[in-house]
Order: sequence, then structure tokens, then C-alpha cells
Amino acid sequence: MKLTRFHGAALAAYLIWGFFPIPLRLLAGYPSGQILYFRVLLALVLLAGILLLARRGALRATGQQYRAASASERRQLLGLTALGGGLLTLNWLLFIYVVNHVSVQAGSFAYLLCPILTALLGWAVLGERLRPVQGAAIGLSLLSCGMLATGDWHTVGMSLLVALSYACYLVTQRVLRRYDKLVLLGAQLLLATLVLLPLAGPLGATPAAGWADTRFLLITALLSAGFTVLPLFLNLYALGRLSSGTVGVLMYLNPLVSFALAFVYFGETATPGQLLAYGLIVVSVVLYNWPQREAEAQSDAERLAA
Repeated sequence: MKLTRFHGAALAAYLIWGFFPIPLRLLAGYPSGQILYFRVLLALVLLAGILLLARRGALRATGQQYRAASASERRQLLGLTALGGGLLTLNWLLFIYVVNHVSVQAGSFAYLLCPILTALLGWAVLGERLRPVQGAAIGLSLLSCGMLATGDWHTVGMSLLVALSYACYLVTQRVLRRYDKLVLLGAQLLLATLVLLPLAGPLGATPAAGWADTRFLLITALLSAGFTVLPLFLNLYALGRLSSGTVGVLMYLNPLVSFALAFVYFGETATPGQLLAYGLIVVSVVLYNWPQREAEAQSDAERLAA
């Protein structure tokens, strides 16, 4: 398969997300709610600027879609957008907590498991079909979780919560696939900000102290711009010409890079049983995606030739 700039964009997006734990760990001394509060707020400001300056056409098109929709479709759009915003905010909060207070391995395992959990939810909730080999891959993933749970229920439980929150978010967005993803994300971040503003205290966030802390602001701005909005743009650019299946295979670079960082950069260790469990989840990922590769390569070639 010939690699193109679209493949490069997808690779760059998931490599960037894979290195996310490094700047996040620089904020380990701050409450997770404080990091979440400013990440959401700064990402919203940046995304709003992009939408207003460079994506006005998408904003108008989404408005026209909404006005042309039936009353039931409008309710569905508003409800799933609000639900998606809540799930994404919860996922960000859980991931920040897991990486800074549990382990980078736990966060990496969550996103290695997430695509398979998404497939399982798609089958259970949306009625999407699963091939027998995909069912076997899901079973192998569950076996891996069971093996890890025998050693540390808390760590595995947190990984599953991170994975499940993002998998549920992805399922809600599949229903809204006709709408511009960046516009929907902007609406979700706006809703998340409106919810977080009155919850700053219970979350442990102190906005006044955050605005006065230059180091905290700079790192959080890096998280928002370089590790949230930029890779999202790259991913959307890649999805414009590559099939979702091909991008789905490339997304495993994210947790694999994070796993490498956990052992090489952060000095974390794992027992032989944990390593075996991690190996099983990698095998399940390969098994889940293997039968589609030839068809996806053909699909990509047709898209790129168009």
C-alpha cells in the first residue's frame, strides 16, 4: 500500500496522542479537576477561534442541517450532543486521574481496549454486525482483563472506566455521523464548560489560582492546542480520504507508544502475568483487524484515486 500525506496525518495524530502522558505528568501535583477545567476552557477558546475564522462554512452547513431536520431528529441531535459532551468530559477527567495517580500503563491499556469495547457496544446498542473472528478477539480481550484483574482490581477498574467512557462517547457520535465532527466537538466543549463552571469547587479547581500560575497555564495550553486540537485536525483530515477502518488500525499507535513510555521513560514495571495479559490484548487487536486489511487497502486506493 502506498503511503500518502493522509496516512502521514493519521500517523502524526496518534503519535502525538501517544506522547500525551509526558506533559500531563508535569501537572501531577495539581488536582485532576483543575487540569480538566483549564484543558476544556482553553480548548474551547482555541476551537471557537478556528470555527469562526476558518470553518464558517461548516457552521452554516450544520445550522442548515439542524433547521431542515424533523423535530425528533433535532431532539436526538441535542440530546446526543449533550450526552457526548458529558461522556467526553468524564473521559478526560478519568484519564488525567489515571495517568497522574495510578499509572501510565493503566491509561495505555484503556485506549488499547477502547476500540474493541466500542465494537462490542456498537453490536449491543446499534445492532452492528460482528464477524466470528471479531467475537473471538473480544473474548480474548475479556480474558486479558480477567488476568489483570486478579492482580489489581483498582487499576483494571480504572482502565475499564476510561475505556468505557470513551467507547460510549464514540457510539453516540456514530449516530451523528452526518454532522461535522469539529462543530459538534465545539458544541460539546461549550456545554462541558457551562457544566464545569459551577462545579469548579467540588472538582478541586481554583480558577483564580490557575490564571495566576504561568507554568500551569503554559502546560495546559500545550495540552489543549498541541495534544487536543492539533491531532484532532490531523485525524479529521485523514478520515476525509482514508477509510475509518484504516485509521482505526493506526489508532493503536497511541496506546503502544504510551506503553513504551511507561517502561522506558517513566520507569514503570510489570509482572510476567501483566506482560502476558498485555500481549493477549495486542493479539486480540491484530485478530480483530486482520480480515479487513485487504479490503481497507482497496478502499483507500479507490478514495485516493477519486
